[in-house]
Amino acid sequence: MTTAPEADPVHPPIFDKCPRFTVPNELRAAGLYPYFRRIQESRDSYVIIDGEKKVMVGSNNYLGLTHDPRILEAAEAALKKYGSGNTGSRFLNGNLDLHDKLEEELADFVGKEAALVFSTGYQTNLGTIGALSGRSDTVYVDKLDHASIQDAVRLGHGRTVRFNHNDFARLRRLLGVDPNPGKMVIVDGVYSMEGDLADLPTLAGLRREFGAALLVDDAHSVGVLGETGAGTAEHFGLTDDVDLIMGTFSKSFASIGGFCAGDATVIDYLRNRARALIFSASMPPASVATVRTALEICQQEPERRERLWANTHRMMKAFRDEGFDIGPTETPIVPILIGPMEKTFRVWKELYLAGVFTNPVAPPAVPEGKCLLRTSYMAIHSDDELDFVLEQIVRVGKQFQII
Repeated sequence: MTTAPEADPVHPPIFDKCPRFTVPNELRAAGLYPYFRRIQESRDSYVIIDGEKKVMVGSNNYLGLTHDPRILEAAEAALKKYGSGNTGSRFLNGNLDLHDKLEEELADFVGKEAALVFSTGYQTNLGTIGALSGRSDTVYVDKLDHASIQDAVRLGHGRTVRFNHNDFARLRRLLGVDPNPGKMVIVDGVYSMEGDLADLPTLAGLRREFGAALLVDDAHSVGVLGETGAGTAEHFGLTDDVDLIMGTFSKSFASIGGFCAGDATVIDYLRNRARALIFSASMPPASVATVRTALEICQQEPERRERLWANTHRMMKAFRDEGFDIGPTETPIVPILIGPMEKTFRVWKELYLAGVFTNPVAPPAVPEGKCLLRTSYMAIHSDDELDFVLEQIVRVGKQFQII
């Protein structure tokens, strides 16, 4: 009879994997570690890091509201009235009239009966999908869906089926042979790394044909797409064909948190069953007030969205004219496809030193060998800033033979 070796109480074996994960230290040694940059100061369209100014083209602040005086005043007023936090979940003691008012405003904004506000966008997907996916259900997810969706389906009890990005012919075949009565298809409205749109007209047809629910993650669409900024469903004129619209507040709405909107009975079910809502502290008052003000500005100032799209189209055209591969993007997310990871990080570093803040994207966020530099644009970028960014990216692109 053999016995297991005695464990070392000082070095538990569960931590053995940690020192074997050497990639971050290898990148640090090479001066190429691109993450957790320490921002000392933030302004509208630039940041200060190590005392140096970097033009920010790595943010999701699409409408440029994070420093708007009206936003800051709303946050300050909420702090004075409600305090810094709620110290509990909405389910018990952390539900403010601000939360309820914001939910009413969001539901009206996206054209649904009701909405439910969560503390983060990530938790919104965890709570919504985890609560709705039962043992007799099947959830279909695009392989490029956001990590919060991929994690959320693990929390549900239903069967999960992944299909290749935008492979709707295969999705149709899968739906056609699925014996489960409950089916839900989940897609990103805008894919956060590639910048392309979900094909909602095709998905709406599949929804009607197979009786499947359709959930659209509009994290990068709300405030950006549609006549009023209500997102992908409004953009395509298919609001009634999307059962659940999910959105976040950490992009266009200059704060943190998320929401899910849909039929009132579904939202009430989530309100009482979504673990990510019930067992997590609620959004702080200042954040809720910020979102309400940002939503109001989004609706009252369409010129912000017009400027955002003017900046976006200008940079898309310039990159394509210069010979960069920016993929199928149709949004303010404009990736520069590079390929090898080391080369991507070296391009990032050269731009960073030149004063341009971008985001290098490597696996698992993108497939192996398809690393990219993610740039994104805001309504408040000036022409001079965009000229500077383009000049530096073209210079570095030639240096590294990307173009």
